[in-house]
Amino acid sequence: MSKNTNLRKVIVPCRFSYLYCFEPNFANEYGVKYSVAAIIPKSDIKTIESIMKAIDQAKKDYASKWDGKIPSNLKIPLRDGDLERANDESYRGCYFLGANSKGKPQVVDKKVQPILDEKEVYSGCYGRISVTFYGYNSGGNMGIGASLGNIQKIKDGDPLGERVSASDEFDEIMEENFLS
Repeated sequence: MSKNTNLRKVIVPCRFSYLYCFEPNFANEYGVKYSVAAIIPKSDIKTIESIMKAIDQAKKDYASKWDGKIPSNLKIPLRDGDLERANDESYRGCYFLGANSKGKPQVVDKKVQPILDEKEVYSGCYGRISVTFYGYNSGGNMGIGASLGNIQKIKDGDPLGERVSASDEFDEIMEENFLS
């Protein structure tokens, strides 16, 4: 049974990409941001419908941000991976949404126990995130944003990105003055 009573909040099963849950991704005049791109298979119709219902609720709840009427060109956070990330096979056949937060999310395992080892949770593993949708109107940009709540890792996956270990890139050097 769900513990959720907020109609704008969704628990999203996904694959994590561009994950920054232990250290913030960036800082600006508004503070630091922790973030994740949630990759959701298009075949997960139940999750997509839940997200769209929560976005629709956010549109209703935040209509005052747009003078009481919902703009036709309102940006929404759910995007099509086949269109916007066509060259990335991890996004093929999927939707994705970016969620961020000023506050550090709690990161737990499938037994809801805290994960303290930062190497355990990475871009490419699978899990769930809690997301709350909200409306914004800032500097002429109007849309629905996604606020990151907490993160639950469920299982490992192939790491995303091109990062490799140092031992895969370098051989041992025996010479002390190799630049001479």
